[in-house]
Amino acid sequence: MEVKKGYKQTEFGVIPNDWNFTPINDLYDFQGGSQPPRHTFIFEEKAGYIRLLQIRDYKTNKYASYIPESLAKRHCKADDIMIGRYGPPIFQILNGLEGAYNVALIKAIPTVRINKKYGWFILKQEKLFEFVEKLSQRSSGQTGVDLNELKNYLIPLPPTKAEQIAIANALSGADALIASLEKLIEKKRAIKQGAIQKLLRPKEGWEVRKLGELLKIRHGRSQKDVEDRSGKYPILGTGGLMGYTNHYLYDKPSVLIGRKGTIDKPQFLNSPFWTVDTLFYTEINDDVSAKFIYYRFLLIDWYTHNEASGVPSLNAKTIENIEISVPKYEEQIRIANLLTDVDDEIKSIEPKLSKYKMIKKGMMQELLTGKIRLV
Repeated sequence: MEVKKGYKQTEFGVIPNDWNFTPINDLYDFQGGSQPPRHTFIFEEKAGYIRLLQIRDYKTNKYASYIPESLAKRHCKADDIMIGRYGPPIFQILNGLEGAYNVALIKAIPTVRINKKYGWFILKQEKLFEFVEKLSQRSSGQTGVDLNELKNYLIPLPPTKAEQIAIANALSGADALIASLEKLIEKKRAIKQGAIQKLLRPKEGWEVRKLGELLKIRHGRSQKDVEDRSGKYPILGTGGLMGYTNHYLYDKPSVLIGRKGTIDKPQFLNSPFWTVDTLFYTEINDDVSAKFIYYRFLLIDWYTHNEASGVPSLNAKTIENIEISVPKYEEQIRIANLLTDVDDEIKSIEPKLSKYKMIKKGMMQELLTGKIRLV
């Protein structure tokens, strides 16, 4: 195979002539976390205490915990590169928080050979994640990052900090665009939730009705005898799309709700479909707006109607006995249309977000292997 001018063939792949494969151990020092006994933890901020970071804290502040500063042995800043040692998923690359960190986290400290921002993107590579995940799956009893194997992993490295910085800046620009779209979607969703609360608040003239007076809850059925890869209708379960079929259970607008498992994620469909037994669908009366019912379902706390101690479950009769306030049909349509407009705005942004995520993925593959040079 002919190698492009300016590049060389190595046993690990083609890279620029002036790049070399370098073990991760030469690029980072790894510092494991620590924590004092749990009886020293408190769960509100207090003078003399510092936040103890766990993997979950990078997703939510709901479980924030604090330890005495005198007992904190490992510290990190917001821009430090942190690795989630355990999963699922393992090998999460994290940053953005400051405090002490526990044994489930590892701090990756870039050596003098690598720019810190560039070092962040190296560890975010999908190929590296797959490598670490496979090691974990193969190793008996090993559920976390195999640090010794990770240290030996070879990375193609640009020879100068200037090139590393140029690559990191390009990828950071892509990240900023993605983050702006994610924030916009989050803002639109907050607007939607506020609109739902306002528009569906009972008003004068609205009537309290049981859901069973407005619709009928129907059970899904096994897809085994109807599944067809080339089918034109979706087969749906509580987890989403399960396959396709050329048959359908229902072909009118309907609201779907989980019977078992995920019971708090209503779905709306206005085209033919098939549902399996874990997913209810609804036959909605002709004088009721299916879309209005969908938005009203979003306000129901479904777990208060859970009828199982193990896997969450709903009962058809229980659902049909839930009472809601409903306006006249014309008002239902008006409310549903207003909320649909907000949904449509969100849906118009989501493909852009997916597109830019794919672009960034391609950029990482090209820039971090030297296939495209910026310097």
